[in-house]
Amino acid sequence: MDYVSALVPPVVMAVFFTGLIVTIVKTQGGANKAKEDAVVDAALARAESTRQASRDTGA
Repeated sequence: MDYVSALVPPVVMAVFFTGLIVTIVKTQGGANKAKEDAVVDAALARAESTRQASRDTGA
């Protein structure tokens, strides 16, 4: 029975790791990708406009 108790932790970790990878792959892209891209684009545009405004007032 020692071999069973020795094999259980690696098997459990492998199952959870596989589940984690499957979840990560499933959440990439899809319907939320457009929303996430829009949020990132808005943040980048806001940062760029702030940087240009500070450059204009600092010059």
